[in-house]
Amino acid sequence: MANHENSGGDAPSRIADVELAISKMLRIGIVAAAAVIIIGLVQFLVTGVSGYPDGTYPLGFRAIWEGLLDMKSVAVIETGLLILILTPVLRVFVSLFVFWQEKDYRFVAITATVFIILVISFLLGKAG
Repeated sequence: MANHENSGGDAPSRIADVELAISKMLRIGIVAAAAVIIIGLVQFLVTGVSGYPDGTYPLGFRAIWEGLLDMKSVAVIETGLLILILTPVLRVFVSLFVFWQEKDYRFVAITATVFIILVISFLLGKAG
């Protein structure tokens, strides 16, 4: 009983700390995505080549990764876009564990459903 009262008194502070950490994570993701996209754009503008034949570009994580390792400008830009897309997905993933730790199982179920829908949409998007 005493533990419950203590954890209830710390809950607002803990929730604020988690929200602050998630906010920082989102900002870092956005800044990292912007930096990578800008690097790819500068590389493309300086060299004038995308690294791929005209009208083609990498599709899928593996092709983007291989292009990134070869420092192809379009692959670098696409990596930045992937970081931009995956940042809020990571936020949902982190929220799943935060709700689990807080034993708020209703939001665990909701967040898990959202995360599964996101993963399925990525898989269907790749197939389509």
